[in-house]
Amino acid sequence: MEPRVELLWWEGCPSTERALDDLRSALREAGIDPAAIELREVVSNEQAELERFPGSPTIRINGHDPFPGDRSIGLSCRIYRTSDGRSSPTPDPQELRSAIARLVAA
Repeated sequence: MEPRVELLWWEGCPSTERALDDLRSALREAGIDPAAIELREVVSNEQAELERFPGSPTIRINGHDPFPGDRSIGLSCRIYRTSDGRSSPTPDPQELRSAIARLVAA
């Protein structure tokens, strides 16, 4: 059974397309059809609260956000930390591949 893969985003985030491209590539490499990605737009602060949305882009695999960090909730751009401590508007592609591999194997 393939995992449920979601990309949550909001209109004001310029990083959504890059995150989507990286996610599609990582899924392909894991043997998962990238067409299965559920794109979910978050359009209000109320929805952000209900979704526990820590900013855009957010990736969830089987309901789990594999990237720890600031969990502020709301309509904002999310900041990720790479393994070397740098800030990034999207998850590190290698860390994304590793997260997918771990969650798919579980």
